[in-house]
Amino acid sequence: MSDLARLYDFLALVNRLSAARTVRQLTAAPTTLLMNPRIGERLDEYEPRDVRRLLVGHYEFRYEIIASTLYVLCIWHSRECR
Repeated sequence: MSDLARLYDFLALVNRLSAARTVRQLTAAPTTLLMNPRIGERLDEYEPRDVRRLLVGHYEFRYEIIASTLYVLCIWHSRECR
């Protein structure tokens, strides 16, 4: 949630409507993961954990699969230095 708030605050400085639309799109993305949890690319550097990434527009989700639960670890714009 803190990543979404940070992204909204950053985008809202320029365009509040666009910021709200972006946050809505990002909050809807995990629904796809619920139906297809392994759709994201597996990140080998986290092995043995099952951490994956999914690109949603210009944003990257990192998430972890543990048993039947998905944990969104972080969300950021692809141009950010992370």
